[in-house]
Amino acid sequence: MLTACDTEVRDLLVGDFAQGHLIDGRVVCGGDRRPVSRPSDGQRYAEVPFADAQVVDRAVESAGKAFKTSGWATMPPRMRAAILRRWADLVEVKTEPLARLECVGSTRPLEDVRTRDIPTSADCLRFFAEFADKLGGDVAATKSETFGFTVTEPYGVVAAISPWNYPLQMACWKVGPALAAGNAVVLKPSELTPFTAVMLAQLAIEAGVPPGIFNVVHGDGSAGRRLVTNDLVSKVTFTGSNRTGALITAALAETGLKPHTLELGGKSPVVVFEDCYDLEKAAQCVSHGIFNNAGQVCVAASRLLVHKSIADRLVERVIALARLRRPDRTWSPRCSLSPIINESEAQRISRAVDDAIKQGASVLAGGRMLETSGGSFYEPTVLCDVSDTSHIVREEIFGPVLTLQVFTHEQEAFDCANSGRYGLNAAIFTSDLGRALRAVRQLESGTVWVNHYARSADFNLPTGGFKSSGYGKDLGKEVVEQNLRSKSVLIAWDA
Repeated sequence: MLTACDTEVRDLLVGDFAQGHLIDGRVVCGGDRRPVSRPSDGQRYAEVPFADAQVVDRAVESAGKAFKTSGWATMPPRMRAAILRRWADLVEVKTEPLARLECVGSTRPLEDVRTRDIPTSADCLRFFAEFADKLGGDVAATKSETFGFTVTEPYGVVAAISPWNYPLQMACWKVGPALAAGNAVVLKPSELTPFTAVMLAQLAIEAGVPPGIFNVVHGDGSAGRRLVTNDLVSKVTFTGSNRTGALITAALAETGLKPHTLELGGKSPVVVFEDCYDLEKAAQCVSHGIFNNAGQVCVAASRLLVHKSIADRLVERVIALARLRRPDRTWSPRCSLSPIINESEAQRISRAVDDAIKQGASVLAGGRMLETSGGSFYEPTVLCDVSDTSHIVREEIFGPVLTLQVFTHEQEAFDCANSGRYGLNAAIFTSDLGRALRAVRQLESGTVWVNHYARSADFNLPTGGFKSSGYGKDLGKEVVEQNLRSKSVLIAWDA
């Protein structure tokens, strides 16, 4: 018998959605089927096949054949751009079914998906479409009897692995630049949030992308390893955990090196100086940066470093904002605190906080699981009395957990911000332009935000990490260039 919640979800998911792989433009159901649960209440709502080696190889072979025979890579670039723009338009047309499917299967609240994730995904595709006819080679300065130049060309088949925290957006980040450059793509979305990726691929084909150019396979790490090590795959792009990134690098070292880009973990510091001109803005940025999507964000503002003269005022406001967050099912308009993706992740977050408390951390807010009628929710949490060497400060928690550290001098703040192995992004709040520029130079981070905490909505600034946060870039012109390889040509006519 359906519960009230089950009936609500059934009514929300108007129409059928594909519960299989997408290969050559067709839904394929090869592999053992596994249940997929809703993060909001832990209930099963669908099944997905886990690809075995045969299915993965079939998807890659399909992409390789389409790359060679469909004309996608060789068509006039402006025509390829026009198809990608039509694809973006279709994503917007399908806002409602995409948003409903995304919110039910992920941690993303319905209204956020409608008003942010889907418009952002469509704009992302349009942004990359514009590069289809903008990037080429250069003429080199060579002696007069020769003509030297470079040409760029797509790699061929790109293997893309995207995470579960922003399923639709992250898929577009991976697939958009690869297709704009003329490649074929085999995407493996997270097995926890598999379905909107298939709908996205179906819309691409409807827009005019040839079948096989964008394939989707489902599965866990074994499917991912089979995908990235396939000999027909020429490039790999991955966003996710450091552990999986290390496994990918090791697998490629073992089976055959190929270009790969990795966006991995983060432990992002927000440094607020005593001359911050707007403490309310800083508090809003910190609160949104760590508690949005329940902290399940690679650029989560998980470390607050604040000058001792303003620490009490700032932290009081951050805690007040945290207490306004309300847990609820993602399809409820009341949801302002997302569920944790599953029970095991919630328990991992809980253990990390409990261990920090045992080691001397003090709880200023939160610090416990929330009692709900289903799903796993963790209270927005603020911890103080932590050290640079503690696990809670050094390791990515991927939950709504903020640590507080107080400083008195500028260099102390920079040194504290740079402690640890991550370097994905950082932020500084100050009215001193010189201090801001010193921060940009000193902070060991792939991105530095000044009096701000969020990625650009224009997609033109690349994102990527230093140190253990990975290498290579997403977004910006740089990611399109990373989906092209350069060939040098020298013509001599003096022979």
